[in-house]
Amino acid sequence: MLMLVDCSGCRTPLQLPPGAQTIRCAVCQAVTRVADSRALPPVPSSSSFHRPPPPSTSPYNHAPPGPPPSAHGRKRALICAVSYKRSRHELKGCINDAKCMKYLLVNKFSFPESSILMLTEEESDPYRRPTKQNMRMAMFWLVQGCQAGDSLVFHYSGHGSQQRNYTGDEVDGYDETLCPSDFETQGMIVDDEINATIVRPLPTGVRLHAIVDACHSGTVLDLPFLCRMDRSGKYVWEDHRPRSGVWKGTNGGEAISFSGCDDDQTSADTSALSKITSTGAMTYAFIQAIERGHGNTYGNMLNAMRSTIRNTDNDHGGGIVTSLISMLLTGGSLGGLRQEPQLTANQPFDVYTKPFSL
Repeated sequence: MLMLVDCSGCRTPLQLPPGAQTIRCAVCQAVTRVADSRALPPVPSSSSFHRPPPPSTSPYNHAPPGPPPSAHGRKRALICAVSYKRSRHELKGCINDAKCMKYLLVNKFSFPESSILMLTEEESDPYRRPTKQNMRMAMFWLVQGCQAGDSLVFHYSGHGSQQRNYTGDEVDGYDETLCPSDFETQGMIVDDEINATIVRPLPTGVRLHAIVDACHSGTVLDLPFLCRMDRSGKYVWEDHRPRSGVWKGTNGGEAISFSGCDDDQTSADTSALSKITSTGAMTYAFIQAIERGHGNTYGNMLNAMRSTIRNTDNDHGGGIVTSLISMLLTGGSLGGLRQEPQLTANQPFDVYTKPFSL
């Protein structure tokens, strides 16, 4: 039976190989000693947290090269870009999105480079690639040890999908998902797990921003409230709290998410915006809104992002690829839906007076 043990350094849950007495964390490199592995609790049986047996080249056998990101910085970010190289699902703009987002965080919002964890398929270290296990560990790292005053950022650029929800907790009957690089063999990461990992643990005084550039990403953090805004800028907050009463908010902190589109829409991977190279339409619009001075409030940010995408030429480049993955995963059809970025939060607020900052 597989066992879990918390890392002695960053408290990330680690999967203990059978019979092991020590385990090295792939995130912070700390070595945790285990006196008697038989006394450890078993891995939860919930399918949301099911973890496959560790492969022969396990991240616990040795630490990744180079210094780990600072575990307790005042600003901390996780950037995941999944391009699905050499597969039929390949996207062209995700790596560009990741590089641009890192540049923005470092140069505009003063994030230390040492506090930014990048998971991309360009990384030479296999434990810095956007596999399901690596993304899970990285999300644990993002929130572990956070304290009042900390600003956390989660950026994802890649495929997103949906799967049928059978608990009655979703307004539209579907859970939203992110697709790691190995999703075809290891499965997708479901919104319930994302919420439990990076939203619910947030303590008072900690602020999390998620920027999720993927299909079907409107409520991918499962936050309780969605800002339903029309084209004139008028809005109401929709209540998406589960009827079961399951808590999807924070532990006193603040969680706000910008996503690429509504839950029933697709997001474009395209060169139509930059005219130079492929990017995710939402990531491009997000960065452009800030660079053009529209990032003073959340409402202005959302309107500016939507205006940029709405006014783009009809040449959506690689967007067809993103739509096809949705057909493959959900059995849907291409349709002609327009991409509209969405804003969700753990509690409602006045989007035109609340200042935006990362």
